Amino acid sequence: MTHRNRLTAGVMCAVAAVMVAAAFFYFQVPSAADGQAMILPVDPAPLVAVTKNGKRSFSIEVADTEAEREAGLMFREDMAANHGMLFVFDETRDVSFWMKNTPMPLDLIFVGQDGRIRAIKQGEPQSEAIVSPGEPVRFVLELKAGTAARDGIADGDLLRHPAIGTASGPGMPPADKGDSPNVDSD
Repeated sequence: MTHRNRLTAGVMCAVAAVMVAAAFFYFQVPSAADGQAMILPVDPAPLVAVTKNGKRSFSIEVADTEAEREAGLMFREDMAANHGMLFVFDETRDVSFWMKNTPMPLDLIFVGQDGRIRAIKQGEPQSEAIVSPGEPVRFVLELKAGTAARDGIADGDLLRHPAIGTASGPGMPPADKGDSPNVDSD
């Protein structure tokens, strides 16, 4: 009987250790649940918007995990005019955003698999209203409100970044290596 009790106690200790380790790693994942802004590292490659008036470059954070996409720019009070966050989804799909716990107004730029802008919507601070492009997309770029209009970014414009260029999927053209016609001319 003593052997069985030690075995049971050993198993219970192992289960408890696994639960403690899981809780530790879970709480290390960025989360908006604690009311703190998530700050991701700035990606070394700039995101470039190719517009009819030329190119616009942005430093960005890339949110490509579920936890990062959930936290997004919540609780951020301010952001530089040339900075944003690129949300990368695993596949092209219907997406919807809201601005709950986001005190700063934003431009939400919805982007297809091919890097082309499908819709630009405005996000109202602290709002629970759903913001959606009305069609499936693969990426969403959030910028400070008014940036798209100020920089002449419009539906149909092309966004370039390694996270967009390496995304694969049906109907996806090969990544641009600087040799695509018309998109490099200023």
